[in-house]
Amino acid sequence: MLAINFDDVLNVLNTLKPYLIALGIIIVCWIILRIVVGKAMKKQPAKRRTKACLLVALLAGICIVVNMICTGPMSTMLDLISGSGTISKATSDKATEVAVQIGEEGIALLENDDDILPMAKGDKLNVFGWASINPILGGAGSGALNNAYATTDILQSLKDAGIETNAELTQFYTEYKADRPEVGMWAQDWTLPEPNVSLYTDSLISNAKEFSDTAMIVISRSGGEGADLPANMPAVVDGSFQDGTTYTAGTYDDSLNEGNDWDEGDHYLQLSNREEEMIDLVCKNFDKVILVYNGANAFELGFVNDYAQIKGVLWTAGQGHVGMKALGEIIAGEVNPSARLIDTYVYDFEETPWWNNFGDFNYKNMDDMSYTSTGFTGVESTSYVSFVNYVEGIYVGYKFYETAAAEGLIDYDKIVQYPFGYGLSYTTFDQKMGEITESDGTLSFDVTVTNTGSVAGKDVIEVYFNPPYTNGGIEKASANLVQFEKTDILEPGASQTITVSFALEDMASYDYKDAKGYVLEAGDYIISINKDSHNIIDSKTYTVASEIKGRNSDQAEVTNRFDFAEGEVNYLSRADGFANYAEAISAPTDYNMTDEAKASFYNISNYLTPEATAADEDPNAAAITTGADNGIKLKDMVGIDKDDPMWDQFMDQLTLDEMNDIISLGGYQTNSIDSVGKIRTNDCDGPSSINNNFTGVGSLGFPVGVVISATFNKQLAHDFGYFIGVMADEMDTSGWYAPAMNIHRTAFAGRNFEYYSEDGLLSGYIAGNSVAGAWENGVYAYMKHFALNDQEQNRLDMLCTWSNEQAIREIYLRPFEACVKDYGCLAVMSSFNYIGNRWAGGCSELLMDVLRGEWGFKGFVLTDYFGVYGYMSSDQAIRNGTDMMLVNYPTQTNNVQFRDTNGAQQAMRQSAKNALYVVANSRAYYEENYSNKLPVWKVILYIADAVVIALCCLILVKAFKKKEEVA
Repeated sequence: MLAINFDDVLNVLNTLKPYLIALGIIIVCWIILRIVVGKAMKKQPAKRRTKACLLVALLAGICIVVNMICTGPMSTMLDLISGSGTISKATSDKATEVAVQIGEEGIALLENDDDILPMAKGDKLNVFGWASINPILGGAGSGALNNAYATTDILQSLKDAGIETNAELTQFYTEYKADRPEVGMWAQDWTLPEPNVSLYTDSLISNAKEFSDTAMIVISRSGGEGADLPANMPAVVDGSFQDGTTYTAGTYDDSLNEGNDWDEGDHYLQLSNREEEMIDLVCKNFDKVILVYNGANAFELGFVNDYAQIKGVLWTAGQGHVGMKALGEIIAGEVNPSARLIDTYVYDFEETPWWNNFGDFNYKNMDDMSYTSTGFTGVESTSYVSFVNYVEGIYVGYKFYETAAAEGLIDYDKIVQYPFGYGLSYTTFDQKMGEITESDGTLSFDVTVTNTGSVAGKDVIEVYFNPPYTNGGIEKASANLVQFEKTDILEPGASQTITVSFALEDMASYDYKDAKGYVLEAGDYIISINKDSHNIIDSKTYTVASEIKGRNSDQAEVTNRFDFAEGEVNYLSRADGFANYAEAISAPTDYNMTDEAKASFYNISNYLTPEATAADEDPNAAAITTGADNGIKLKDMVGIDKDDPMWDQFMDQLTLDEMNDIISLGGYQTNSIDSVGKIRTNDCDGPSSINNNFTGVGSLGFPVGVVISATFNKQLAHDFGYFIGVMADEMDTSGWYAPAMNIHRTAFAGRNFEYYSEDGLLSGYIAGNSVAGAWENGVYAYMKHFALNDQEQNRLDMLCTWSNEQAIREIYLRPFEACVKDYGCLAVMSSFNYIGNRWAGGCSELLMDVLRGEWGFKGFVLTDYFGVYGYMSSDQAIRNGTDMMLVNYPTQTNNVQFRDTNGAQQAMRQSAKNALYVVANSRAYYEENYSNKLPVWKVILYIADAVVIALCCLILVKAFKKKEEVA
């Protein structure tokens, strides 16, 4: 659940300032007049009557001002806090079953030497590592878990599975520090509580060895919305924070643990000194050790190879409220692990192509565009214009490592520890690939999977293609996931044949230099079924006889849209065996935005002018009709095609102010418009749950996004979305701020827990099925954050993301494209960052040309959180493809300010229509849900008004009655 934003509080108070001033004037006037009356009037009956009239005037004035506040600037806020809806136990129970299954299929087995796993029920286990008592179960910010639900942690899961754990060790860690330092949205404490080895007494170790000959070590890492993981821990400890590329907000309590936790150059995704000593201690005393890594971000696990005693390794990220139950089931052998890694695990992050180009880079010549606010924490801060260069181009994650190995740039086994798509099982499988056939642009083949081992389990079919590559031609990776499927549970000896299909055009590359479009080059395409991105099981060759330009799935002409975002960047190229590798991946040296880019850079300091707004309008736009009396209500538009002329008749009824009400106040809701029967709807947060931040009602938290993705199970992703939809419906919620599908460009991104993978195709299938599942219940999912929002660093800055068009399309837009084209997504949340020098929420190339034009999107676009960053304005948004502002009170820039031109009015009309079309077809207008009754707060307000009126009458009657009696 999200906490209160201090800047929101100040903005709301600023909005209420004129009303509060009026209230103060009324009270002061009453005090002055009462004093005057008391001194000037001598006759008691007249004085009493006058004082009564003054009191009535005071009450009436207060009542009028309160009514103006409640029905004016505070109306949407009051609507939100007076919402209703709860989740039934039956629904929560069913959702719990799905959450546990996601956990069962989303925990990856990485090592299992000497078959150390599974253990047997009744076995005893020493669990080491402070994290064992406080594992990471969710994320921070919108990904936080609702505390209304009980959680299952690691120790409880082991107990439930019949594994007895060493209570003395648990007590030792609990007494050391019972609570976990918080890595939250508003502040980050990166402290890792881990007792010094000197605190492990001889008796503690001796008792542990007597208790069991097997040990488990738990290492955890946290992340969350608002901050990326620290790439320089000593800088965090000493508070210096910044040395160019390693800036990270937050603190570290170096007094908690004895000794220096970090050495020079250490980062958060490697072992601390305390953890190294603890692992060394455990491995010296136990020959059978199981390591559990509890974290969503890929971790440097190379130390596993240094200890022969570490025979088992499991990866489990945040499992939500109940998903961790699966860990005990897997340890005890009740469940056979079937997850696959969604990221590549390398030995040394400093050897990755992104290492020098991730973090904090502020422009030196853009200070005139900075913006100062009180921000989220209540401390005044300044947002600057910053940048990040996506220098690796399309070579993200495994696409780089596999291609670099093929070109001889790297020794794969020395760089990569666990490939993308890697995961072990307690049994063995055989996969056989059938012949490839083509029909109407679709390639298909059968894969027969046989369980050749002795334990029942599921297997994953991973399909990759290796395209023909011409040196110096279109950039292409040598391994590209193109499809995946998951088997049913197969008993020993059992087989299942699955038909795998994908579109031929899915193998096309985007040529941004010459063809300026998608091209499927002629030549041999090696299509393989793999154990993971690196290890091929079987392959076939499909030959494209002649070059194919364009794609059948596109709804409009495709050409370069993002040349402006390429910037002055030297992008990594496969040419001549990555000959430009050293130069391309180097850290930036130029911290000045070019004059050309600066000339077209906009935020609220220079956009809100008649000239700038007019430049984004159609100068030939026709005038619109407003305020017509056509007698059409929004419920009459349910099921009406968006292009039907009836929509024009409906929209003619709205006034500009009503359109603005929809556009400007879209925070956690869509606004009501009484004249056309548009009811207010609720939208709620939560990438792995559905939480109402205003009423406090929330759902069970499913395992985080990376766990869902690691299942490689499309049906489970659909079931997850389906039950989000069911729970949202019971909470009277129509919109879900999820799924999030930005790319794991780096391991240090704070929101990697909710983003699915380093691979866009996997992300698209998982997200798309979640979207479809929610929509089955009439709940529209806001796919987010659109787009290239792949780090939390510079969240308060205007972050310019520079990338070439091929990488933008093939890597970063791919999951969003799938959600629109294949799953009919109808809502989008744009992102904070700039694409090149254009704010994503005001980028017409992204939101109009690609999203709506090429992909055929029919829904509406909402900003990310609005109003505190200094660059968002509804004027820029609606003219470039965004429709609503995510804020629920008036700010300086959420209202459309420049409305006089036909172009502006057409933009307002289109934005309002986009939102109304989606809402009309959502659960809000299902017959069983539709209700136009007054919100609770208005009922209370009207009752309070009636009481005040009655009280005023009583005061006057009493005053005048006494006068008559005296007379």
